[in-house]
Amino acid sequence: MTPVPVPVAARFTLPSRVLHWLMAPMVIAQLLIGVTMVAALGYYPLLLAIHRPLGVLILAFALVRLANRLTHRPPAFLATMSKTERRIATWSEYLLYGLLLVQPLTGWAMLSAARFPITLLGPFALPGIAPHNIDVFAMLRECHNAFALLLFAAFTAHMTAVLFHTLVLRDRLLDRMALWRSKAGAGQPDRG
Repeated sequence: MTPVPVPVAARFTLPSRVLHWLMAPMVIAQLLIGVTMVAALGYYPLLLAIHRPLGVLILAFALVRLANRLTHRPPAFLATMSKTERRIATWSEYLLYGLLLVQPLTGWAMLSAARFPITLLGPFALPGIAPHNIDVFAMLRECHNAFALLLFAAFTAHMTAVLFHTLVLRDRLLDRMALWRSKAGAGQPDRG
């Protein structure tokens, strides 16, 4: 199948692309650590010691990324995308941003309700954001687990859409967020 010539896609700003590619491996690692913590109890203390500060880091990056997104318009959608695809892309972006904020916050609140500190470096720990209450802890734990599953599903849908556009449609959707330049996009100016 020969790819159909497609106009070069406008790209996200450099800060947007850098934040995206810095966060992606953190989120993947966090999801894998979360699953492994539950499945491999022998490694639970070590994985939890990684999971907590990584969650805080993801929250910090998500806040920076949200501020960046609110101050920098994304490039126009590809002409090959239907109105329905554009709506789905927009709403899935909202969902991912929401989950990247809510998931670490529910983890922090859950640990606060159990009086488990989130130690960052040395003596530095985050303050509690929920009352100490075992029922609140149990409810937040269920929410944290449900949001993790939803985040995994949203991430999987995002990756599936990108792969479909890249491998099947060959419409250069990936060029919009790529840190590198494709051969077709070599002459396209960068945004920021």
